[in-house]
Amino acid sequence: MPELFALSAALLLGLVHFFSGLLARRADSYAVAAFGQVGGIFLMLAVTAVTSAAGVDAPVLSASHVTAGALGWGALSGVGTGIGVAYLYRGLAAGRMSVVAPLANVAGVTLPVVAGVVVLGDRPSPLAWLGVAAAVPALWLVSRSGRPGAPATAVGARFGLLAGVGFAVQFLAISRIDPAAGLWPILVARVVATLTIALMARAAGASLRLPRGLVLPALAVGSMGAVALVLYQAATLHQLLALATVLASLYPAVPVVLGIVLLHERPTPVQIAGLVCTGVAIVLIALG
Repeated sequence: MPELFALSAALLLGLVHFFSGLLARRADSYAVAAFGQVGGIFLMLAVTAVTSAAGVDAPVLSASHVTAGALGWGALSGVGTGIGVAYLYRGLAAGRMSVVAPLANVAGVTLPVVAGVVVLGDRPSPLAWLGVAAAVPALWLVSRSGRPGAPATAVGARFGLLAGVGFAVQFLAISRIDPAAGLWPILVARVVATLTIALMARAAGASLRLPRGLVLPALAVGSMGAVALVLYQAATLHQLLALATVLASLYPAVPVVLGIVLLHERPTPVQIAGLVCTGVAIVLIALG
């Protein structure tokens, strides 16, 4: 079940970044990112109200003990989310989606795994370690365009690394949230992420306005992102942080495949090898 939660989070994150990438090609990427976080706020408020009124008693969903520490971890996660999506969407707007999305996750998957082992004392099984070892090069292989001067090469390298650091902070902070706090920390994270993106947009002189026809799609896509983070938090309750993070961070395979099928982007043999490695990594970590 934890593996299913983590993989479901990966699927949703992949869909979020694919559709957000499309939206960012039609409007300012900061605006797309900000409206996405607002969509997550609306969804978390609605779910929190319903679960509280219905007296739902389930891990992550019910709030039996909300502490300042849990809200603080949620706020830190929001800072990471804001930085991650703002820089990622800038890269997606300028480059090939099947290249930029995986590039952002090299740092995003490596840093939480190292922190889980070094700081939190996680001890994955040998089989799971093989899966981790296969996942990192898989992300690197998928990110290779194989074409010198491709649009995503320069843009993705710069913005992708910054986005990866943001996502690493996001994953680490969420894993430290006390499940007894319910969805309140995730709600705080959405609010802080919105403020972070707004500050970044102001510093860059960018606009947070969206064309009217893109508002609802951006809100809907952002709601999916909030659900993905709740699923990831649920996965960390019953699985080592290193393994849950690796599984959730395999989401770049989704925009890669959709980019190939829907946008007719042509994968290189190296990228195909990366997708195969991604599948192997999932199997090994699930078995471990």
